[in-house]
Amino acid sequence: MTFWFILALLPYSLLGSSEAQEGFGSERSHVASNRVPFPWSQVRLPNHVIPVHYHLSIHPNLTTLNFTGSVRIEIDVQNDTDSVILHSKGLQILRATIQHEGAEPRAEGQVQQVLESLPQEQIAILSPQPLLSGNKYFVHIDYAANLSDGFYGFYRSTYQAKNGEIRTLASTHFEPTSARMAFPCFDEPHFKANYSIKIRRGQSHIALSNMPIEQTVALRDGLLEDHFEVSVRMSTYLVAFVVCDFKSVSGYTASGIQVSIFAVPHKWDQTHYALEAAVKLLEFYEEYFNIYYPLPKQDLIAIPDFQSGAMENWGLTTYRETSLLFDPETSSASDKLWVTMVIGHELAHQWFGNLVTMEWWNDIWLNEGFARYMEFVSVDGTYPDLRVEDYLLDTCFAAIGRDSLNSSRAISSAAENPTQIKEMFDTVSYDKGACILHMLRHFLMDEVFQSGIVRYLKRFSYRNARNEDLWNSIANTCSDDDFTSGTFCYSSGQAAKNAYRYAGEHLDLKRMMNTWTLQKGIPLVIVERSGHVLRLRQERFIKTIQQDHPSWTAEQRGYLWHVPLTYMTSNSRSIGRHLLETKSDTIELEGQVSWVKFNADMNGYYIVHYEGDGWESLINLLNKNHTALSYKDRANLIHNAFQLVSAGRMSLEQALDLTRYLKSETHNVPLLQGIGYLKTFFRIVEKRNITDVTRSLKNYILQYFQGVIDKQTWSDEGSVSDRRLRSDILELACDLGYPPCIKKASQLFKDWAQSNGTLSLPTDVIETVYSVGAQRSEGWAYLLQKYQVSVSGAEKSKILGALASSRVPEKLSRLLDLGMEGAVIKTQDLSSLIYAVSRNPIGHFIAWDFVKKHWNQLVEKFQLGSFCIRNIIIGTTAQFSSKEELEEVKLFFESIREQSSQLRATQVAVENLEKNVRWLEKNLEPLRRWLLKSLD
Repeated sequence: MTFWFILALLPYSLLGSSEAQEGFGSERSHVASNRVPFPWSQVRLPNHVIPVHYHLSIHPNLTTLNFTGSVRIEIDVQNDTDSVILHSKGLQILRATIQHEGAEPRAEGQVQQVLESLPQEQIAILSPQPLLSGNKYFVHIDYAANLSDGFYGFYRSTYQAKNGEIRTLASTHFEPTSARMAFPCFDEPHFKANYSIKIRRGQSHIALSNMPIEQTVALRDGLLEDHFEVSVRMSTYLVAFVVCDFKSVSGYTASGIQVSIFAVPHKWDQTHYALEAAVKLLEFYEEYFNIYYPLPKQDLIAIPDFQSGAMENWGLTTYRETSLLFDPETSSASDKLWVTMVIGHELAHQWFGNLVTMEWWNDIWLNEGFARYMEFVSVDGTYPDLRVEDYLLDTCFAAIGRDSLNSSRAISSAAENPTQIKEMFDTVSYDKGACILHMLRHFLMDEVFQSGIVRYLKRFSYRNARNEDLWNSIANTCSDDDFTSGTFCYSSGQAAKNAYRYAGEHLDLKRMMNTWTLQKGIPLVIVERSGHVLRLRQERFIKTIQQDHPSWTAEQRGYLWHVPLTYMTSNSRSIGRHLLETKSDTIELEGQVSWVKFNADMNGYYIVHYEGDGWESLINLLNKNHTALSYKDRANLIHNAFQLVSAGRMSLEQALDLTRYLKSETHNVPLLQGIGYLKTFFRIVEKRNITDVTRSLKNYILQYFQGVIDKQTWSDEGSVSDRRLRSDILELACDLGYPPCIKKASQLFKDWAQSNGTLSLPTDVIETVYSVGAQRSEGWAYLLQKYQVSVSGAEKSKILGALASSRVPEKLSRLLDLGMEGAVIKTQDLSSLIYAVSRNPIGHFIAWDFVKKHWNQLVEKFQLGSFCIRNIIIGTTAQFSSKEELEEVKLFFESIREQSSQLRATQVAVENLEKNVRWLEKNLEPLRRWLLKSLD
């Protein structure tokens, strides 16, 4: 699953880890909804009964907005039992029977008593006769329900056709725990089974599911029933079906897989890039994993109402429209990269997640971390011109930002109930997971990493795996019953010599990687240079508890990482390597050096602090010859410096001095990294109305970077890197009121409006043009009108961002009200709208007050623990930096304690705010002095 809006959110809960598989007889009684004792009290299902095959029939009514269903589940009984416990949520159970496999096929089983446990989202079907171990039975359940109003289960979605008609479709989203909202099932990832699905529909609609249609049967009343082929073995959360009236475009991979892109009929012309990308990426994965895609088709469908970015249902991946559709007239270079990466993510899941699935949600990173990392590997291999590797740095920067808070969590963490499980889909699972895999790949070398993950996929195909299974597969890349992946296969001795040549032949990979997945946080490597000797120390890097804090020692205790260090020096461009496995160590260099830089190309996941004159020597190097270091190393130094400022390990003045070299910088990644920190500081002082520093910082940015600003053209010319720089730089310049920027954008907006929106604007500057136009009342009104008629998701997103930039409070409040109503602005866009308004210096209190006022409605719309709720909580509070605001936020969280106590997001929000308060208290005066000195 892909997040549609990346904010670098959340670390998660270590709550509740009781094992569900203790003896059935030992369970205390649990009361069902009718006050009868319920025979199971654990959140997880018992293992007494295993599903083998589901025969599912579904009939959605798109007029009455409800559906009926029938499921016949073939089960294997592992232990004698007198009940079948499975999941159900919001379903009206009409009839349930249990039959032995030896019963007459036409014989109707005895109707059984059904109990329901609402808190556990479980039902129990009671059997008057014991179900005996080693026997097969069939559980048959008839049920009915309403189509869900939200974004989970079997839910309704709508779109406006070209003629203005509102049309309805029905779609599913089951991950992580919502298959139970569409049919009674064993809704846990390790209960894999086959599925035979039938869907009834009207003649004006089509039905899609994981597998191709085997046959279509005409029924009475003009209905049709599509029978789909039997699926491969898979987890419940990967089942999918859609009933809609969409159009599609299709193509084939070299291996014969049919790939189809579906969208609402009037957006069909926006599907062609996705088809090209999906075919290329699917072919890439088949070759890279050395495993053919196991289904005969792969459908990708753009759903008009979708909470996340996309979902990897096997054979039927579902997407938010902005994650799949590409309109050359309104989609920017960044939009194209986003679509490509999301498709790459979901197709990677067809192997990581679908073919091999984590055993339980505590290891969801095995799905999401791998899929996030494979986005970069696959897009780099298929579309190198998109420069996706530049974005990997941003991914790791985001992970570090969250992981350096005390409220972070280990990658592999306990999660039991649905809220805790939803919270596992966070930046730790996705981004940190991707970054440690990137580090491991560079540590092992590409071929060993690749052959190891291929072995993992082949060994656990159609099965479930745990954290240690991955490490064992990578460490032991050959055995007697092994295969050859391309030309790569190593004996254990070869693996040691080739992959671990600087770590020794007895590296315990599992032990090493456990230090990255079973403990939270990120290491700080402290380097002191003395002659030709480098003295190294490691400690936990944490920004919110500094060395003078009473709890500092306790928070450091017990943390130790096995860090694969890389470094370069003034005497050699070759990369040095050293595995740091202890608290302290030394490296002897060959002769004296004038500088040393660790974490080459930022391929490692750690922060580096250079003691003594280490930082000054690197600053001097950047000023004299910044190209002596790669652009990744330069961006890494800027990032490390300002992270160390937040942690109280480096002065703000020294970090700012490091950025002076940027006047000579030509690469967009370090340039945007440095300007990004200055922009962040500007936002903080602007929101606090610290007028003198706000004015000085604005003048400094516009003066110091005037050269790079003036160099930008208002076009779509150049490489993807050039276009990304243009988009970000011009947006900042206009936002800071740079007169030439405002003048040009105003003229472009005027011309566009006078053409009634028919004039094609350069896609990379559209949002900047719209934002400048939105500052005038008539421009804002015109944009709102265009928003309602636009058929481009990319354009609507840019218009909404521009509308949220208005400096008129009444307009921002109206915008939020429209988002809550859900007609003009869809509910799926509400959380990003709230965040956009909160970033506005006029809107941050408006957004916060809106969240407090509508909290219960927001939780009802998005569900507690969802990405949208975390986005709202962390996004709005991140704008604050005063003690008074901190207290207000704490009071609000206390007032919703029943809900906030379940969320790690509230801890993250408070810790972020405390960090902001401390940063401003400590660094406001140094910032003021440095700016005055720099502007002289």
